Amino acid sequence: MKLILSKKPKNVTIIEGFPGFGLIGTIATEFLMEHLKTEKIGIIEMDEVPAMIAIHQNKVIEPVSLHYNKDYNMVLVHAINVGKDLSWKLADQIQELAETLSAKEIISLEGVGSPNPDSGRVFYYATESASISKRLAGAANPLMEGIIVGVTGALLAKSSKVPIVAFFAEAQSNLPDSKAAAEIIKALDLYTGLKIDPKPLLKQAVEFEKKLKGIIQKGKDAEEVQDEKLNYVG
Repeated sequence: MKLILSKKPKNVTIIEGFPGFGLIGTIATEFLMEHLKTEKIGIIEMDEVPAMIAIHQNKVIEPVSLHYNKDYNMVLVHAINVGKDLSWKLADQIQELAETLSAKEIISLEGVGSPNPDSGRVFYYATESASISKRLAGAANPLMEGIIVGVTGALLAKSSKVPIVAFFAEAQSNLPDSKAAAEIIKALDLYTGLKIDPKPLLKQAVEFEKKLKGIIQKGKDAEEVQDEKLNYVG
């Protein structure tokens, strides 16, 4: 696994969204890439996942790509395929990215399981939470109990010099949850001041949901075909 950067802006805010409950992180970073003017500045190259990429609208979509917005000095980590059991290694790469770019903050966007995923509730956890509660009043509540898995869990478990804020939207685990992704974007907007118009969010989220479902299904189909070939040869 290797971090590859074509540009190295400094003092950035990093927002990462990895596939998880309801694909919240992936859908939310898609929102941001559509709303903000970004340029791709790198990838996280992974030999541990199958050699497979997606092509969408004549563009390559790597498993994990890095995009920069100059206006807000922000780096987005967009991920659609991270394989299995790679959370600790990916967390190391995010920390390396933060150190290389002298990041001010890492913001994680995640889904969390809930018996009532339609509630629209958003929670947060912060390593430095003194001033956050006032900024998020009415939009998100502190996460008092929960199990955090994946890259966000690994990041929070590691010692980090960079402050980390993690947002969690209650979501359906078995489907891309565009409604929950829209709710987490609203909380993120309040926290960061990105000036995202909330009205078109749900419509855009549904479109992203369809796109991501198509890409992920094609990836699964390709893996099955690859496995069949390997089984046949073996």
